[in-house]
Amino acid sequence: MGAYRQMRETFISEYKERSQPYKDRIIKWSAEAPIIRIEKPTNIARARELGYKAKQGVVMARVRVLGGRKMRPQYSGGRKPSKSGRYFSRRKSTQSIAEERVAKKFTNCEVLNSYFVGEAGSSKFFEVILLDKTSPVVLSDPQYAGVVAQERRVERGLTRSGRKHRGLLTKGFGTEKFRPSKRQHDRS
Repeated sequence: MGAYRQMRETFISEYKERSQPYKDRIIKWSAEAPIIRIEKPTNIARARELGYKAKQGVVMARVRVLGGRKMRPQYSGGRKPSKSGRYFSRRKSTQSIAEERVAKKFTNCEVLNSYFVGEAGSSKFFEVILLDKTSPVVLSDPQYAGVVAQERRVERGLTRSGRKHRGLLTKGFGTEKFRPSKRQHDRS
């Protein structure tokens, strides 16, 4: 078994068993600010899968987002049964929300990808990989240069979580119903 595979399995088992190092990590993260820059990724195997390299211009950030459904502040809009609900599911995933918040805070960086690292109560924690737009090391790397050229990737749904929401992770036979067909677009 390779080193990265072993790291991945260790990280998964820590999360499932709620081991003591995992609990200590979550307690520490809950006391910190919602968005914080970190030196290195917690789950290095997953970060490398999503394009992380330990080089100048590649920045990591950890985000805390409240999970669960959104509560409507007050009833309004008529007496129809559809209008009397109090809790509504969000249209975006919590991971997409986390990426957008990081992009808003780090304006000089472009979001490459993100991944889940833990949860505590109603809080979920994600680590986001960012690329510095002005770094000569990032601009000279062909893997990163194309990503930096795509401005506002998060808002346009070009990260992995955005593509998942748009139904673009699975392609081929059997996935016809995941994405709206051309005829459905023409009707609306």
